Amino acid sequence: MNPESTPIFLAGPTAVGKSEVALQLAQEISGEIISVDSMQVYQGLDIGTAKPSPQERTITPHHLIDVANLNQQFDAKRFVTLATQARHEIEQRGNRPIFCGGTGFYFKAYLEGLDELPPRDSELRTQLEQTPLAILLAELQQKDPVLFPTIDPKNTRRVVRALEIIRLTSHPVSTQRKKRNPETATSTSNPIIVLSRSATSLRERINRRVDAMIQAGLVDETKTWLDCGLKEHPTASQALGYRQIIDRLHHHNSLTETVGLIKTKTWQYARRQRTWFRKQKNTIWLDLDQIPPKNRSAAVLSARRNVWQNPFTRANLPPAKGSPSIHVH
Repeated sequence: MNPESTPIFLAGPTAVGKSEVALQLAQEISGEIISVDSMQVYQGLDIGTAKPSPQERTITPHHLIDVANLNQQFDAKRFVTLATQARHEIEQRGNRPIFCGGTGFYFKAYLEGLDELPPRDSELRTQLEQTPLAILLAELQQKDPVLFPTIDPKNTRRVVRALEIIRLTSHPVSTQRKKRNPETATSTSNPIIVLSRSATSLRERINRRVDAMIQAGLVDETKTWLDCGLKEHPTASQALGYRQIIDRLHHHNSLTETVGLIKTKTWQYARRQRTWFRKQKNTIWLDLDQIPPKNRSAAVLSARRNVWQNPFTRANLPPAKGSPSIHVH
């Protein structure tokens, strides 16, 4: 195997510019894009998830977009199954798979394997969902003190799932082994390319994107899908933008207030994404603010070749202001 034939893994925070780079790459290397986005899988949620346009999908094949409706659950296990299938089909056509997205957990599940965890238990799940969140958090802290600090205490869905696993297995989630997939495991020579920008630049891009989504009809899109499964869907209803607009419709908040909240929440999410990828070992960071748009796909390919030739070259942090545009760790 060599860097000219293996899949490319392209990640980074929301609004950083991943899709533009992936499209440019696809045109240059006969690539097809596999979306690594936990919300783009849902049919109908187009504006708020920044799906590629129909024209872009015509020019470059995209996979794992619109593969679930709002009456279905979609999880990391299904992602790994569909992504593995898409990769094989792309390679059989003689093309290069480009995994592109910001859902870090999906990257980790695909590259490192899935936890061997029990399936959902409807009766137990209902019982947990009816329990006050403060009580659930106290139980989780007691039964899995290692996992507890890593979970967003406001993410009820994750808290419930963690306790569901603990009660069904009688073991902390943090101690349960992963089932490694040797087919998909990445090597030190095939890292994740993480695209980055300065905080100022990224926040400006987020604000512009949110404004554009509102102008494109995000409020109407939310209203359209509310009665078609969005309101009851435990995952899709929490998606950035949709969640805030649902709250606005319920509590009659002003649009200005809602837009400001979406911008703030999206920025906070982007920071969490950046932090998550910083903790991953096998990554290359590219600062897009320092690379001209026309040269970005070339920078990705060059960085991968350099690491392939020097697989033990590593550093610990993503690029800071004023640092070189390529940084490896």
